[in-house]
Amino acid sequence: MPALLDGIRVIAFVGPAGTGKSLRAQFVARQRDIDYIIDDGLVIARGRIVAGKSAKTEKNMVRAIRRAMFLFPDHRAEVTGFLGDHSPCSLMVIATSQGMAEKICRALGLNQPEQFVHISDVASPEEIAKAQYERKHKKQHVIPVSQAQIRKNYTGKLVGRLRNLLRLKDTYEKTIVRPPFSFFGDIKIDTEAVLQISRHVVSSHARVSTLSDIQVKDLDTTVEIALTVVLYLGSPSLVDIAREISKRVKLTVEFLCGLDVSKVDVYVEKVIRFESRQS
Repeated sequence: MPALLDGIRVIAFVGPAGTGKSLRAQFVARQRDIDYIIDDGLVIARGRIVAGKSAKTEKNMVRAIRRAMFLFPDHRAEVTGFLGDHSPCSLMVIATSQGMAEKICRALGLNQPEQFVHISDVASPEEIAKAQYERKHKKQHVIPVSQAQIRKNYTGKLVGRLRNLLRLKDTYEKTIVRPPFSFFGDIKIDTEAVLQISRHVVSSHARVSTLSDIQVKDLDTTVEIALTVVLYLGSPSLVDIAREISKRVKLTVEFLCGLDVSKVDVYVEKVIRFESRQS
């Protein structure tokens, strides 16, 4: 976890997914004299992306959630570095719940929010219901930045733009996008899924006789995998084979699960002759 950025005042703007938080973000920020907004992995200042990467650029739900929670080390380092360079300042974290806002603050080394503004504080039940209907049926998301910014930073489908849709006296431009995916709620990859994927990758390797043991350690922000194998004697060397297995497992798990695999340790328990395969 990064060092605490004490000079930054934090408030949180929270509400369930699809209720119109991003649409109203600039209005809420301006009312409370906020310098920067954190929304789905981005740091935004007056409609301009100044740091980070949008979770909506990810091609699967797991990676999108991890991106929004700043669980990728390089992404987190970029954002904390920017905030540190611009401290003291004020920051608004947009999140689907108070718990999510608090986790984002912990991940970035920020003080916990001094205030929680709920979507129901700035939008009527009818406006919230309309926003949820639009999200559910059109699969569209609003990002509080201009189209020019989105074209540089977003790879999904650009749908359109809107201004002052709710007559909020908010002159900042909003952009509507359609991400490569759409989802409601949280998602978690069970450790058993990682075990099965790793087991399949290892067992299908021609030099592996037996997978004796496999351990997966979930460290919240990353995953570590340890494999114990029996290999057939041959060329290339055992070290090269172990490295190849490690790389295959890491790439496959990251691709299929969207998880950040920090390391895959391969322990060679025994080496046997290839002829033993027939016996």
